[in-house]
Amino acid sequence: MLGSNWFECSVKVDRNQMIGQEDNYSGNYLVDALTCGEAEKRVMEEVGMYCNGALAITGVKNTKINELFLSEDENADKWYKAKVMFVTMDEKTEKEKKTAVTMVVQANNFDDALNRLKDGMRGSMMDYEIDTIQRAKILDVFPFSADHIAGNADADVPESKNLTVDLTTGNDSDTTVAE
Repeated sequence: MLGSNWFECSVKVDRNQMIGQEDNYSGNYLVDALTCGEAEKRVMEEVGMYCNGALAITGVKNTKINELFLSEDENADKWYKAKVMFVTMDEKTEKEKKTAVTMVVQANNFDDALNRLKDGMRGSMMDYEIDTIQRAKILDVFPFSADHIAGNADADVPESKNLTVDLTTGNDSDTTVAE
C-alpha cells in the first residue's frame, strides 16, 4: 500500500442500545483518501451505517503510514503501529544511517503483530531494525476504494462499454465487457 495518502479520523458516536440507554464511544479510523473531506465522508458512510445515534467527526489529520499489513484472520481485530528503521551505509562518511518509517499491522495480539511484521519484511532488500511496536488507537482501517472517489457516480455499474474500431472498414461498434 505504498504511495497511499492516509488520514486518521477521530469520531464520537452516541448510539442507543436496545434498552434505551446511550452507549457512547470515541475512537480513530484510518482512511486512505485523496483529501480530508473525502476521508471524512468515507468514515461517515462506513461507520454511520452501523450506529443508530449521532456520529460526529471530531478531527481529521494526515498521517504518514509507509506500509500496511492486513490480515485475513477474522480474529485479528487489533491494530499496531510499528516504527521500523531502515539501515543504510553512507558511502561518503562510511557511517550507518537509519531512516524511520511507520507501518501498521493488523493482528490478534502483540506477538502476532511482531510475527506478521517480520513476515511482511521478509522480502526486504534493505537491512532494518524494529524500533517499536505499540497498540494503536485505531478501530478500523478503510483502504482506498475507487467507489468512493468524488463524482464517481458509475462506480457500482457492473459492466462497461468499449469502443472497437475495425481498421479495415473504419466502422466502430460498442462491445460490452464484463468486469
